[in-house]
Amino acid sequence: MRQLHASDCAPAGVVVVRVALATMLLAGGLVFALIVVVPASAEPEACPPVCDQIPNTAWIPQRAVPLNSVYNWPTLGSQAVQVTGAGNGPRFRFEELCGARQLPQDPRASAVAARVTVAHPDGQWQLQAQILHWRGDTARGGSIAAAVFSTGVAALRGCQLGAPLQSPSLTTDEPDRMSAVISGPVVMHSYLIAHPASSTVSELTLWSSGPPQVPWPSMADNQLLDSMIAPLCEAYIASCQ
Repeated sequence: MRQLHASDCAPAGVVVVRVALATMLLAGGLVFALIVVVPASAEPEACPPVCDQIPNTAWIPQRAVPLNSVYNWPTLGSQAVQVTGAGNGPRFRFEELCGARQLPQDPRASAVAARVTVAHPDGQWQLQAQILHWRGDTARGGSIAAAVFSTGVAALRGCQLGAPLQSPSLTTDEPDRMSAVISGPVVMHSYLIAHPASSTVSELTLWSSGPPQVPWPSMADNQLLDSMIAPLCEAYIASCQ
């Protein structure tokens, strides 16, 4: 009998029935055993093997998001909307505020991507979180993630070119992690990381249109940035070893 290989398996979502015929001589008779194996749900919680969606486990924990004690933010994974293949790719929230120009061939267009947005009235803090992941070889995907991160940081530095009334200030400026405050008519706190080991970029941005009615808490940038990276290690298996 030919040995069954992984390539013989049906696609995810299709019930795979494997029939094993066991022939045993018992009391002069034949006994046939029928074994039916139903695979687990194809909804991804970790990658690999399924990386065509952002896993729920990849998002920063609710309790780690600034001002959670005031706004009781939702669990981000449960609110994420898949935006894979949407237009030229998902832009960072600070790019929209700064009027950054759209790249003609934005590599974000080829990413697996999801977004969470929580809207509040003017004067209250609003939230956007995004995760972008490039499938395939991490050597290539990691380079893309690093380039997208660098392009985003450059757009933030040049914010006043497109939005003269907004003033950016980087409070953390490292090769693969950034945090910034943008002052002006809109007050914005933005955090961005590149995780080349998993070919992933993660963004968390909170902003208030108008003077914030809730003061921004005193907190260390590194603590929040670490909280964004740790879930990627869990979601994208072996990326942090």
